Amino acid sequence: MGGMSLPARPFRVLSIQQIALGGLDKSPLRRFWVDLLGLSPSHAYRNERENVDEDVLTLGAGAFAIEVDLMQPIDPEGRPRVHEPALNHVGLWVDDLPAAVDWLTEAGVRFTPGGIRRGASGHDVCFVHPKGNEQAPLGAEGVLVELVQAPAEVIAAFDALAAGPGSAS
Repeated sequence: MGGMSLPARPFRVLSIQQIALGGLDKSPLRRFWVDLLGLSPSHAYRNERENVDEDVLTLGAGAFAIEVDLMQPIDPEGRPRVHEPALNHVGLWVDDLPAAVDWLTEAGVRFTPGGIRRGASGHDVCFVHPKGNEQAPLGAEGVLVELVQAPAEVIAAFDALAAGPGSAS
C-alpha cells in the first residue's frame, strides 16, 4: 500500500460468493444460464430503491455454492444502472464484515452509499466503490465489489478445507 503501515488484517476473504450479471431484460440471461447451462433457480428479489429485479441462481452445492444473480433494472433510465456493465459486480465471502469495513475504511477504501445492509439472499453486505475519491482514495480499480458476511456454516466449511484431510474437526 505504498509504504503505508496498517495493523494486521482482522478478517479473511474466503471465496467468491456471487457474480452478478445485468441486462435490460434478464430473459436472455436466464435462457443461457438456466436453460443451456443448467444452473438452478433459487429465488427472486426485487428492490425499488436499488432499481433491481433479479433472479438468483445457484452453482455448486452446500457451503461452496456460488450465486449467479441475473439482474434487470426496474427503470432502465434509473440508478443504479444494474445492467451496465453486463458483468455488474463480484461478491466475496468475508468472515467478519464489520471488521473488514472498519479496517478498509481506515486504509482509505471508498464504499458506495448505504453502508452495511441486508442483501438479496439475506446476508449482510456492503459494496466497495469501483473508484476512489479525495476522501477515500482507494477503490476496487474499476470493479464494483460486494463484501458479504459469511454465515457460520460457510466459515466452518472453509476452515475445515484449509485444515486439510485428517485434521480434527
